[in-house]
Amino acid sequence: MLKALKAWTKRSDDNASGSDKSQKRSSQDKSKSNSNVGKNGNQRTNTKSNSGGQKGRNGGKSQAGGKPHGQPKSKSNKRSHTKPKSRDQHEQKHHKAQMESTWSVEQFVVPEEEGKTRFHDFELHPQLMRGICDSGFSYCTPIQASAIPIALQHKDITGKAQTGTGKTAAFLISVIQNLLNNPYQGERFASEPRVLVLAPTRELALQIEKDAIELTRFTELNVGCVVGGMDYDKQRNLLRNSVVDILIGTPGRLIDFMFKEDVYLDQVEILILDEADRMLDMGFIPDVRKIVRQTPHKEDRQTLLFSATYNDDIIRLTEQWTIDPVRVEIEPEQVTSERVDQRVLLLEASQRYDQLKKIISGDDVGLVIVFLNRRDQTRRLYESLRKDGVKVAILSGDVPQNKRLKTLENFKKGSIKVLVATDVAGRGIHVDDITHVVNYTLPEDPEDYVHRIGRTGRAGRTGHAISFASEDDAFVIPEIEAYVGDKLKMEYVD
Repeated sequence: MLKALKAWTKRSDDNASGSDKSQKRSSQDKSKSNSNVGKNGNQRTNTKSNSGGQKGRNGGKSQAGGKPHGQPKSKSNKRSHTKPKSRDQHEQKHHKAQMESTWSVEQFVVPEEEGKTRFHDFELHPQLMRGICDSGFSYCTPIQASAIPIALQHKDITGKAQTGTGKTAAFLISVIQNLLNNPYQGERFASEPRVLVLAPTRELALQIEKDAIELTRFTELNVGCVVGGMDYDKQRNLLRNSVVDILIGTPGRLIDFMFKEDVYLDQVEILILDEADRMLDMGFIPDVRKIVRQTPHKEDRQTLLFSATYNDDIIRLTEQWTIDPVRVEIEPEQVTSERVDQRVLLLEASQRYDQLKKIISGDDVGLVIVFLNRRDQTRRLYESLRKDGVKVAILSGDVPQNKRLKTLENFKKGSIKVLVATDVAGRGIHVDDITHVVNYTLPEDPEDYVHRIGRTGRAGRTGHAISFASEDDAFVIPEIEAYVGDKLKMEYVD
C-alpha cells in the first residue's frame, strides 16, 4: 500500500424582504399591546418613549422612523421586569472617578509606525482604551484597521476574515465605543440587550464573552452569555434580573429564552453574526432567521456579519439582513500561518496509534490537541491513551458543557497534556501553549484543516501540525493543498 501512496504522491442567512415582514412585525407588536401580561405571566406596563425628531442610525432623517443609538424605541408595552444596575449609583460614580484619576490614555504608549494603525488613531473612549491596553493590544490587525472606522460610522459591514485575524476584537471595540458614546436615554429594563452577538458554537460564544468582559472591565457596561449545555436557571436569572448591554449567545438557547419571553430583542441597536458560514453549515440559519425577525428592522439597527468564506448562500443572507453593507475582505498572505510547520505522515492505518504515542512523548512537545472526525473515534482513542497512562481528556459534542469548561481549564494549566477532540468541539479553543496539533484522521472539509492547525502557532509562537494519511483518507490531500495554496511536506513511515 505504501508503494501505491508513493505512486499517488507523484501525481500530483432580516428580515426577508422589508415591507411584508415589517408589516407582519408591526401587526405582531399591535397584538401584543392589547394585553398587559405576557404568555409566561410577566406583567407589563406602558412607558413613554423619548419625544422629538427621530433620526436614522446614520444621523439623518429616516423614512422608517429609525432611532439613533442610545435612544429608546417607542413601544406600547414595556416589560416590568426588575430594573437592577450592576452597581449602585454611588459605587458606580466612585468607581468611575477612581478610574479617571488613576489612569489616562497617555500611559498607553504606542509609537507611531509607518504602515501600522494604532487604536489611538480612532480617538476611542478612555475607559475602552484602558481595556485595550490591559488586553495587551498595541497595533491593529488588518481587519481591525479596516472594520473599526467603518463600524464607528454606524454602517453595516460584511467582513471576510479567517480565524485568528482579530475580527472578534474588531467588532467588540467598535460596539463598545458606540455604546459609550451613545448612552441609553431613558429607563433601562432587564431582558433588553442593546447589542446581540450570535455565534455557532458554545466555545466561540464563551470566548467572545471573555474578550468582551476584558474590554469592558473599566466601563459600566454589562456582558451576558447564553449557551446550551450550561446552567439554564442561572442564565434565565441573568436575563430577567440584570441589565445586559451586550448579549452573546448560540441560536438554540437564545430562541428558547426568546419564546418564553425571558429576553426581548426589540431594543437591539447592533446585531453581530459571527462565523455565518459555520452557522449555515451547521443548519442554524432557520433559527437565526427567527431571531433576526425579533430585532428591529434592518433600517433601524446596525448589522455586522462576518464569515470566513463567501458563497451564494452567504451573499443572499447579507442582502436580506443588511443595508448597503461595506465589504471588508482580508485575504491573508497565507491561509495557514507561516509559524506552523506542516507535515503529512504517510502510513498504514495500524501504525497511527504508535506514531501518535511517539509524537506526544517527544522532549520538545508541550500541549497536544488530536483531532478526529467522529465522536466514536475520539472516545476509542481517549480510552486507549488513558489506559496507557497518558494525561488525556476528551472534548466532543456529547460531553456536558460544565465538564468541557473544566477540561479546557485543566488543559490550559497543563494538568492535561493531550486533548482529543472533534472539529465542532475544537472550534473556539484558544490556548497559547499548544505546541502540536495532530490530525489523527484528515478532515473531509479543507477549511476544517485550517481551523485545526490554527490551534497552534498562536501569540507569535511556532507550532507543529502533523497529519496522518492512509489509503482510506489520503485522497483529500490535493483538496487541502489547493485550499491552502501550498504543497504539504510528505514523509513515509516504514
